[in-house]
Amino acid sequence: MDSLDALVREWPEAVDLSARPGVFERVLAGSSAAARVGQVQVVGSLAERAGPGEAPLALEAQSRDLIVSLMSLHWANDLPGALAQIRRALKPDGLFIGSLLGAGALKELRGVLTEAELEVRGGAQARVSPFADGFDGAALLQRAGFALPVADVDRLTVRYPDLLALVRDLRAMGETNVLAGPVRPLSRAVVARAAELYADRFADPDGRIPATFEIIHLAGWAPHESQQKPLPRGSAKMRLADALGVTERTGDEAD
Repeated sequence: MDSLDALVREWPEAVDLSARPGVFERVLAGSSAAARVGQVQVVGSLAERAGPGEAPLALEAQSRDLIVSLMSLHWANDLPGALAQIRRALKPDGLFIGSLLGAGALKELRGVLTEAELEVRGGAQARVSPFADGFDGAALLQRAGFALPVADVDRLTVRYPDLLALVRDLRAMGETNVLAGPVRPLSRAVVARAAELYADRFADPDGRIPATFEIIHLAGWAPHESQQKPLPRGSAKMRLADALGVTERTGDEAD
């Protein structure tokens, strides 16, 4: 919403692709941008439509001014493909704003579950979904054809009484593991060992355990001729050393 507040323009055709519809509209209602955003069409999560061979996003090409996706794109089977579908649906100079969980999310849980299962069973399955790396956010947008890509990362630490409390919270958020393929249920022995490892390695002095939630924020524009573009290579009219007011030295002089 801060991004929309800072952009003094109108968004008559807006779409919400979030898994939990209504969140964006509630925040928008209390923002100065509300008067500049038209009626928001709620399409729902793109995740189930983003994989190869699956139905495309049900939006016409170049038909929307603004598309928002809050905390759902980490479920997409094909994240670059999902972003490409979003860019296709935007009008030239249309804006996409999104947020999704990043690779640092639940790193503590991922580590202790893997180690505990290796100890108890001699082998381990993936128990936490794979997430995109925050450092790759801008590159993902560029790959999907967006212009002027921006990616930021927030890391939040939430503390819980124990491992089971964390798992209950993930279930309540709808963020438990739904990886494709057969998944062997965790045994009580694995869970108990994971809880023990979590407490031993990460517990605070008061006994509570921290869980990291990394959130990647993305913003990108559908290309338009009015947007800023980098100058062609070799077209500079001033040396960088002159602009900085320093003396340029060769490699030998630097040594």
